[in-house]
Amino acid sequence: MSRIGNKPIAIPAGVTVTIDGNHIVVKGPKGQLERDIHPKVTAKVDGNEIKVEIASEQDGNLHGLTRTLISNMVEGVEKEFSKTLQINGVGYRAQKQGTKLVMNLGYSHQVTMDPPDGITFDVPDANTVIVRGIDKEIVGQTAAVVRTKRPPEVYKGKGIKYDYEHIRRKEGKTGKK
Repeated sequence: MSRIGNKPIAIPAGVTVTIDGNHIVVKGPKGQLERDIHPKVTAKVDGNEIKVEIASEQDGNLHGLTRTLISNMVEGVEKEFSKTLQINGVGYRAQKQGTKLVMNLGYSHQVTMDPPDGITFDVPDANTVIVRGIDKEIVGQTAAVVRTKRPPEVYKGKGIKYDYEHIRRKEGKTGKK
């Protein structure tokens, strides 16, 4: 039995939810998201709440998952999600050219990234990149792709890391004795 799946999802003011069979459409001030849910799971709008139910107890893992996905859709169209990345290293920096993100990461060339649909890049300073969007999955995936362009290195700490991430540093080799 899923404890998370049993919690109802509150629908805030300004957000509308339409359920047609297994297809859910959530509209809000930031945009619109759509998703097909698993056939063994049913979702119903009851007043200003969404309730997620399953056919049998064996589908409990789908229960909590589906409830969380729908909850993230509602939260995304209301507020928007963001991930913050920090760039560390001498000469490492990012800038925004139009909608593209252009980064100097110690390579012989600049690394350029186009944002996926529904994603925007913000560069408040040369060493910070903020990935924003209404779909939590795409925001997280895009931030992970940006991070893979130069992952943090354990000896000097150079590279791209999440703002909450702590890089465990290694001690370098010592000279002969």
